[in-house]
Amino acid sequence: MNPLHLDHTMTALADQTRRAILQRLSGGEARVTELAKPFNMSLNAVSKHIMILERAGLVRRRRQGREHFLSVNAQPLDDATRWMNDLRAMWEAKLGRLDDYLKGLQTGNRKHPHTKEKRNANGK
Repeated sequence: MNPLHLDHTMTALADQTRRAILQRLSGGEARVTELAKPFNMSLNAVSKHIMILERAGLVRRRRQGREHFLSVNAQPLDDATRWMNDLRAMWEAKLGRLDDYLKGLQTGNRKHPHTKEKRNANGK
């Protein structure tokens, strides 16, 4: 995943108003003016939030005459989810190895589980 795209997605999701807009759009396409109604802010302020969602690719705009209709594009969410799952898998593997090592310390096996023990000429 392109790091810049991930940055835009995370920035867009970091704001409560933008998450509320996405939640509303998950129910289907809506006009910009409809989206703005529940918010205690100007249409211009809501439009700025929508521009951030569009920059992240989370929202698509369709024009019909003077009306602007918005809908959700889930692809950036899928990409961010995949990135988070990959990150989680990496940390789970690292923490699993740490857990194995710590269990080895508790049972008296003080060598690191991923290193081979060197033996001297007497076999010790």
